[in-house]
Amino acid sequence: MEPSLLSVLPFIFLLLSIAVLPFILPKFWHDNYHWVSLGLGFMTTIYYIFITKGWDILHSIEEYTMFISLLTALYIVSGGILIEIKGLATPFRNVVLLALGGLIANFIGTTGASMLLIRPYIKTNKLRITSFHIVFFIFIVSNVGGALTPIGDPPLFLGFLKGIPFFWVIDKVFWKWLTALLALLIVFYIFDYINFKRQPEKLEEREIKAKEKIELKGWYNFLLLAVVIASVFITEPLFLREAIMLSTAFISYKLTNNEIHKRNHFDFHPIKEVAWLFIGIFITMTPALELLRLHSSELGITSPSQYFWFTGFLSGFLDNAPTYLTFLTAAMGVYGLNINDLSDVLFFIAQHERHVVAISISAVFFGAMTYIGNGPNFMVKSIAAHQKVDTPSFFGYMLKYSIPILIPLFILEWLLFIA
Repeated sequence: MEPSLLSVLPFIFLLLSIAVLPFILPKFWHDNYHWVSLGLGFMTTIYYIFITKGWDILHSIEEYTMFISLLTALYIVSGGILIEIKGLATPFRNVVLLALGGLIANFIGTTGASMLLIRPYIKTNKLRITSFHIVFFIFIVSNVGGALTPIGDPPLFLGFLKGIPFFWVIDKVFWKWLTALLALLIVFYIFDYINFKRQPEKLEEREIKAKEKIELKGWYNFLLLAVVIASVFITEPLFLREAIMLSTAFISYKLTNNEIHKRNHFDFHPIKEVAWLFIGIFITMTPALELLRLHSSELGITSPSQYFWFTGFLSGFLDNAPTYLTFLTAAMGVYGLNINDLSDVLFFIAQHERHVVAISISAVFFGAMTYIGNGPNFMVKSIAAHQKVDTPSFFGYMLKYSIPILIPLFILEWLLFIA
């Protein structure tokens, strides 16, 4: 049975709660956000079980289990790696750090790169860090950087699991990735240069006195990080992958010296916040995605440009991984092809390359539009806020940063490569 439009209301209420309640009712939200998320998720679950008689909700819970297991493992393991960069935090050095994060995101995922670098990034800029430092970190390391490989970002990994060859993506999106990455790094450099020049001379002198030095501790956690990444490719039996991830995280937590956790300001608050909020998001967005899948053809979405913009905007508000899969399924369905048939997938990417490329880069890039567009976004925000770093609100993030900076960039990408 097809879900009704009213079934989307819990998802809308949850998005509004995340955006508004921390400001109009901060104490209530801080004490009860998990109950709000669970309550709205419970409403959707009951609706599916008793009204639609469908089991789509179980698939959403399975995806959530994979999602939160990976994020938890990467969060805990990377929390056991201490990277400290001492010396003058110049705009150029920040650009190099962000560029490095964008590059390694393709090998350890945007989540892995974000969790590995956000703490040293905050520390090295602690004397002059502002909200734009955090926002551009989310733009580059947590999203755009991971567009080259299936490991880089969850949407591309789902495509790989459906049969898109591992190296197909990098060959098709390299110049699109490089254009977006360079554009964001240039804009960041301008912002950071202005910020750097506004600092008092005594502050700059204090930074200069700190000798240039990079300190690394907990190196063995890189090996455990590799185990977590490798386990992503395990598909059977069900939940073996998640068991390996969480076991690896437990081993890392027990092996890591308390001094490393203390110097990293490590605690479980950020991952707990993400876990509670995203279980509600994954469950309540199920009817919205189902309605999109069933009616995308009625919307007249057929061209690569349409898939780029529709997939993109919805990826900013619905988690980008299931949004990617929904539009890829719909695009293949227009031509009578089945996404669960490997031969159909290979035929589609050969005959309709531009459709797949448009859906792929928009899902990855537009994940940066909001805090909930991609899993690492909210974790980075939570870690920064927990370390008393100024972070913009849900709407402030969009109005001050993502809309004026990212939308012109996406229009440029569309004009150069999609239109």
